[in-house]
This record gives sequence, structure tokens and C-alpha cells, in this order.
Amino acid sequence: MRVHFIAIGGSAMHNLAMALHNKGYIVSGSDDEIFEPSKSRLRGLGLLPPSEGWDVSRITSGLDAVILGMHAKADNPELLKAKELGLKIFSYPEYLYEQSKDKKRVVIGGSHGKTTITAMVLHVLRIAGIDCDYMVGAQLEGFDVMVRLSEKAGVMIFEGDEYLTSPIDSRPKFHLYKPDIALLSGVAWDHINVFPTFDNYVEQFREFIRQISKEGTLIYCADDDTLCRICPGARKDIRLIPYSVPEYFISDGISSLLENGKIYPLKVFGRHNLMNLNGARWICRELGVADAVFLSAVGSFKGASKRLELVSENPGTKVYKDFAHAPSKVRASLKAVREQYPGKNITACLELHTYSSLSKEFLAQYNGSLDAADTPLVYFSPHAIKLKRLPPITAEQVKEGFGNPGLEVYTDSKELSSRLLQTDWKNSILLFMSSGDYDGIDLKDLAGRITGQAGIF
Repeated sequence: MRVHFIAIGGSAMHNLAMALHNKGYIVSGSDDEIFEPSKSRLRGLGLLPPSEGWDVSRITSGLDAVILGMHAKADNPELLKAKELGLKIFSYPEYLYEQSKDKKRVVIGGSHGKTTITAMVLHVLRIAGIDCDYMVGAQLEGFDVMVRLSEKAGVMIFEGDEYLTSPIDSRPKFHLYKPDIALLSGVAWDHINVFPTFDNYVEQFREFIRQISKEGTLIYCADDDTLCRICPGARKDIRLIPYSVPEYFISDGISSLLENGKIYPLKVFGRHNLMNLNGARWICRELGVADAVFLSAVGSFKGASKRLELVSENPGTKVYKDFAHAPSKVRASLKAVREQYPGKNITACLELHTYSSLSKEFLAQYNGSLDAADTPLVYFSPHAIKLKRLPPITAEQVKEGFGNPGLEVYTDSKELSSRLLQTDWKNSILLFMSSGDYDGIDLKDLAGRITGQAGIF
């Protein structure tokens, strides 16, 4: 099979390209700009395009498929050439479905927690010796790629993103996977650039439920009001399994499960992560994993990348980074840190980076989200606002949206770094929350300087 990727450098796209290469396909690709780590990973397999830019000569009738990434535009010259030649054109999610349509498909969706739940499931299945293909939205410890496709595995695990499929297909990605087993972790309004109202956003989850296969299973978080409203309306042939938080306790900074009189220490923490764990347990049950095996295996799960990830520490200070950016995620992550370290002084540093978070009309959704921090900080880049073609916002508007008079707002990454380096961090936790990079701040280096540690965790 010969497959060409338009916009091969994307995080998801280059992982799919690597997965198909590992499967024995002949893979080519193009992109107008490729960044690290995609560039090095593609180069390592001989998949890096010989030059940057679009080249219609790469699109020939000998291609079996063309895969179109979100980064490309609808008028992309390679896409137009592929259409002219009548080639099969797939979006990223369409091609994943094509590769898995004869397998049992497990799709994990929701506004938050889906990467962690997917990662937990994959961690447990590996230890349990259950072969599976997968697609997950973060690099996981012990897994070389974020996408695996094989001929033999009878199951495929998907992280189900609700964002748009491609520049020429406005359906949410998770509408295309047609799950046999589905999980929804919660619904909290996001992506207002494509889902302008909460009702419109919720409808995407209703449609996801409608796409579940006949006699399928829907596992959902019973603590989420919206899911409790929409999931019981599923087709009568769909089996419903609600889940909540398991019994747990915290001692000496370690969270542990308590099951049938036995204690199972965990490396992850936070009520939301314990909720994620219970969702993952139900998926594993459906795939034939006994509870005893699950509980033994999940104890060694350290978390997905950038999900309450410990960056550096010394005896009096810990620095974490977290992917939290939507209001519900910010609240959950900060609450988890507060619960885990009740006697510590907590500084929460949130970057507004997404289209939604940088939109003036959305800022009120963050009201109270940083109140659990002793020192709340917010950073945003005026340059990022320009790139997203949004109206400018002010520090005063941010403070008003968060409803926190003690909030410190920064728009200069050097000024933010200086502020953090001048702080006394004894008996403290620093929590970075962002889907961006604070305009190029090296968090590992900064955390190491804060803790005075040469080794970075």
C-alpha cells in the first residue's frame, strides 16, 4: 500500500505515518513546516520530506490513499491534485476507522480525562497480556508511538476527540469511530470557535452516543449532570454502565484505593484521576480483565505526559505541569493538588492559550477556577491572540473573568520567569497549567532552578 500524508508533521499525523510504516506500508508526505519532535522522529524512519512545502508532483495515480491533516487548507494544491486524479482521500479519523472496522472498537470521549483514561487502559492491557491497537493523544511511557496498527490485534482503543475532522469535513472526530464500547468522562463547554453554544456542544455528544454499534456498551461518569441527562436517552439496545469515584484515602502524600479490605497504593492522585481510574476499570472489565489484575497493574501507572506530571522537587518543594486549560480541568487539577498537599502553599500558574480561553466572552467561565490557590497567576500572549485573529483582551478583563482580586496577570514570559525565580518556595507546590509553552519557557530548566536540583524528573 502506498499512502501520502498532506501535513505529515502534525502530532497525530506523524504518529499515524510511523504506524503505517511499521505495518509495512510505503509512506510519503509533505508539510510547509515541521517542528520537533516530529522532524527527528520522521527522519529516523526515513519519512521526513526532502524539502518543506507542497509539491503536486508527489501526488500520482499510483497512490492507494491520501490522508489529509487539519493543518492543511481546503485549497491545498496537493489536495486539489488528489481530487483531480480521483484518489481516495481520507481524514485522519476516517483512516483510523478504515484500519479498525473489523476489530472491536473502544472509544473514550469527554471534555476532560480522556487521555488519562486511554493511557490507563493501555497500561493495564499491556500488563495483562492483551494485544491491542490504539490511538492516544499523548506520548506514553513504555510506548514508542501514539498510534499502533497491526493485522493481528482484535481490539483498538481510541482517544475520541470532539474537535473537527479535517479542513473539508466539519464532523467531530469521535463521530467517525463507531464504538462497540464507548466511554464518556464528562461534558464541559469547549471549542467555542466551532461550537458557539453549550447546547450545540452537547449535541455532539448525543450524536456520538447515536453512533455506538448495535448491542454496544456506554460507560459514563455518573457525577456529571449533563451525562446523567443525555445518556439514559440512548437506544434501548445499548447497555449503560455508570461509574463514580472509588473509595480511597491519602496518607503521607500517597493516594491509595481501598478494596475489600486491601490497600492499593497509586502513583497518580486527585479525585478526578480516581474517577478516571474507575472508568478505565470498567473498560478493562469489558475486555476480560479481572479486577484483581486491574488493581495490581494500575498501581504502577505514573500518568500520561503533562497530566499532573512531576517536573522537579526537593524536600520542601514540588513543581508539576498539567495540560489543564479548560475551566473544568483547571478546577479539577488545582483541587487535586490542594487535597494531596493540604499543608502546602500552592501557586497555580495558568496560561490562556486556546481559542476559547483567549476569547473575551468565554473568560467568565473561569470564574472561581483559581480560588483554591494561595497565589493565582495567569499568563497570556498578545501575539497568540493576534495569530488566532481574536480581539485583544486586557489584564483587567482577565481579572474580572476569574473573579479573583488577588490574581496576578502576566503578558511577558521573561517577567513571569523572573517573578517565579524570586519567590521563596519553602513548603510550596508550583503547578503549571497550559496546553502551550508560555512563549518558549523551558519548564524543566525553570523548575530545576526553582528547586535547586540538577536532575530533572
